[in-house]
Amino acid sequence: MNIARMRIPVFVSCPSVLNAKQEARAEIIHGLAKKYGLEWRGLGRSDYPNRLPLREVLRMIRHCSGGIILGFEQYHVTSAVYRRGCGRGRRQLINKPLAFPTPWNHLEAGILFNQGLPILIFVEKGISGGVFDPGITDVYVHKMPSPTMSPKDRGDLDMVFQNWEAEVRRHYYHEWLPPDTDRNIIGHAECSSE
Repeated sequence: MNIARMRIPVFVSCPSVLNAKQEARAEIIHGLAKKYGLEWRGLGRSDYPNRLPLREVLRMIRHCSGGIILGFEQYHVTSAVYRRGCGRGRRQLINKPLAFPTPWNHLEAGILFNQGLPILIFVEKGISGGVFDPGITDVYVHKMPSPTMSPKDRGDLDMVFQNWEAEVRRHYYHEWLPPDTDRNIIGHAECSSE
């Protein structure tokens, strides 16, 4: 009998529509999730809501043991006014291209953070602000992987993923324990001299 192995669910904040280059980068992360026995759960990719999307995100995250935020460009503007209407000295004209991720990245990252889940954040070049700014969360913001990465960079990415995956497994296997269980002894055999 061929029975598929159970995978630990992780919530992935990723736009449902990506260009070919972005899709190839997301596929690297998806491949690592599969390699380590994790199940990619994401609104518009694995799950489709029959309720309001935010309610569905909350429901999904409650059943996950970790989260990945993929900050891909979704908006591109060539010029903008920063702090429009705030008066002289505060208003700033921006005449260079700017890229923005989906606002759902920030919302979903906040929910994951609030739930105390291990988070892994990747960001495409040119994206900044919110969860993608260093020091905003206690999570390191990683450069988005590329299909043309060197073998050394692939090894480094694999190590980052292994470390995060260990936290996900710790959350998954400890979450079901009764409140009075000493979580430090789980997995260690008790020895008796009798």
